[in-house]
This record gives sequence, C-alpha cells and structure tokens, in this order.
Amino acid sequence: MFLNYILLGTIGICAGGVIAAGVFAFIVTIGVVVRLIGKTHTAKHIRLVEDCIVLGGAFGNVVNLYKIPVPGGVTLLVLLGLGGGIFVGCLIMSLAETLNALPVLSRRIRLATGLQYVILSMAAGKGIGALLYFFLGG
Repeated sequence: MFLNYILLGTIGICAGGVIAAGVFAFIVTIGVVVRLIGKTHTAKHIRLVEDCIVLGGAFGNVVNLYKIPVPGGVTLLVLLGLGGGIFVGCLIMSLAETLNALPVLSRRIRLATGLQYVILSMAAGKGIGALLYFFLGG
C-alpha cells in the first residue's frame, strides 16, 4: 500500500511538473516575462526573475498536490490573489497583443463600435464568476 502512495505521489509531481513546464513555455513564448522585465527596468535581475517563476510554480504544485497549509491567513491570500490577478491580466493582454485578437473579434462579430463594452462585460463576468465560486463554495 505504501508503494502505491509513493507511485501516485511521483506520478502527481511529474504530471504537475509537465503541466507547469507547458504553462511556463507558453508564458515565455508570448513574451510576458520579457515585457514585464522591460516595463520594470529590471533586466539585470533576469536570472532571479526566472528562478522565482520556476520555484513559485514548483512550490504551488507541491502545496496544491499535498494540501499543505500556508501560514499568513487572509492577508497572504489577498496579496497572492492580487499578484496573481495582475499577472493574469498581463498575460491576457500580452496574448491579445500577440494574436491581435481584438481586431479579429470585432471583425468576426461585425462590431463597429462598443468593443470596449464587450471587453468590460467579459471581465466583469469573469470577476463575478470568481467571486461566486469562492464565496458560494464552487
């Protein structure tokens, strides 16, 4: 039985590592890290940024897989949520710039004016959905 747990743990860590590597490759491919470093003028610390991204992904993988409690309570949760939200926003905007998604969207749905309202409604829907998920227990 113990061998089964070791095998399942190893498979879980490996599967999480593969998924994390794919996400990191996607983030690097669309240029989020390079753009953030360029905007913050921290090019001399590029190795530190890369190391923090990899360690954060590995730490998040282990914490999520083994349900390890992270001390810090609500304050840490708010800070991590804010940081994660900012990063996801940067990721989405970088992806949109890379793919030129907004012009394609406006041509596909034949929208001449009001694209800002479409984007705002998508963002509001995502935010409301996240709040409902966390407050109502998803």
